[in-house]
Amino acid sequence: MNGKLVAQYDPSSTDGWLKQLYKGFQLNYPKFYKMDPLAQAGYLSSELIKANHPDRLLNYKDDAIALVLANRHASVVSDLAFKNSYEIQNAPSPSLFVYTLPNIVLGEVAIANKWYGENMFAVLPKFAPEFYEQYADILLNSGSEAVLAGWLDITDSEIEVFMFLLEKSFSEIKFNTVNLLKLAENRVV
Repeated sequence: MNGKLVAQYDPSSTDGWLKQLYKGFQLNYPKFYKMDPLAQAGYLSSELIKANHPDRLLNYKDDAIALVLANRHASVVSDLAFKNSYEIQNAPSPSLFVYTLPNIVLGEVAIANKWYGENMFAVLPKFAPEFYEQYADILLNSGSEAVLAGWLDITDSEIEVFMFLLEKSFSEIKFNTVNLLKLAENRVV
């Protein structure tokens, strides 16, 4: 986080990476265990952002924080699990079905944090910093005070998470496509 190592994967653990993070940061949100990996990654990254900026995020009205997320594989992990539930097990799972929509991660983050601002999830062929720059500019110029944005791409074999917070009234670096691409290239996944 911000160039500092805050957690490290333990291959000897019986828990996957996301559950290791959840337990390691001593979070208390039991619904986490019912979420699919995409929602878990979104929830965890929002919690890490909040932990890094605890006072600033509390100062916004519940509808002043917008969410903008994107990825390349939509909800493929849940899609395949749901397909398995009706093709192999002959019992379509409603609890899996809800996560076959990648935008559910937005709802999970919004509900957990009681943030009711604008939100948007895009499926893009690759990380596109210009998308975030343009969309955040629209949101920050039309009523949002902050934008929690990022790239959450989850498959069975890979987890890519790059989240960032943009605030209308506060900026440590100039937000533009070039700087966002530099930050994304230096991320630890």
